[in-house]
Amino acid sequence: MIIKACNMTFSELNGKIRESGDDSVLIEECCGQRYIAAGLKNVSVTINGTPGNALGAYADGAVITVNGNAQDATGDTMNDGEIVIYGSSGDATGYAMRGGRIFVQKNAGYRAGIHMKAYKDKQPKLVIGGSAGCFLGEYQAGGAIIVLGLGCEKGKAPVGSFCGTGMHGGKMFIRSAAAPTGLPEQVSCRVASDGDKAEIKELVDEYCHHFGCDAKEILDSNFYVLVPDTNNPYKRLYTAN
Repeated sequence: MIIKACNMTFSELNGKIRESGDDSVLIEECCGQRYIAAGLKNVSVTINGTPGNALGAYADGAVITVNGNAQDATGDTMNDGEIVIYGSSGDATGYAMRGGRIFVQKNAGYRAGIHMKAYKDKQPKLVIGGSAGCFLGEYQAGGAIIVLGLGCEKGKAPVGSFCGTGMHGGKMFIRSAAAPTGLPEQVSCRVASDGDKAEIKELVDEYCHHFGCDAKEILDSNFYVLVPDTNNPYKRLYTAN
């Protein structure tokens, strides 16, 4: 099904997607409509234009491709599926993700990966090709965040201030010659080993498949790995333990 979204309200557009019953939907002339593909499963949605906030919120298996930039809260509380953005994404990309994968070709705004979590076989993955803004991985509780720093300033980590604030689970992988600065003391940072890189090879391969990069060149670069340094790194900050 092909839907021309120009001048449609977000509720009209989402209603048409749900009513179509098709397993493949193409949206043309998208212009800021919110909640596209929210909660959907077993459907492929391709978007030409700029979707609004909460693209793929609560998605449970949908495959979403954006030929353009995405706005804030892409993949909000996403449970399963995949979102591929041929451009940049706004703030809170992957907010509270609990499964699935998001690939951003270029940059992400503030608080990407905030509250990401994992449960049993649900391990959310967020791959950002360029840079990420401040508070990357804030309160991260599970899953993996990868920032590749492609096209970014050399000699400087491609993340903003306050990276890993409140992080208490999961891992971050930052491709950079320089370590991120200003990390909270409860988060440890080390140079990635070959074993660490093996953990993310599949994701880097998939990123390169989507966006036409050299996976070997990327993986041959220096990465830093960020993890919380205990099982409960913020315990001492609470008044009652």
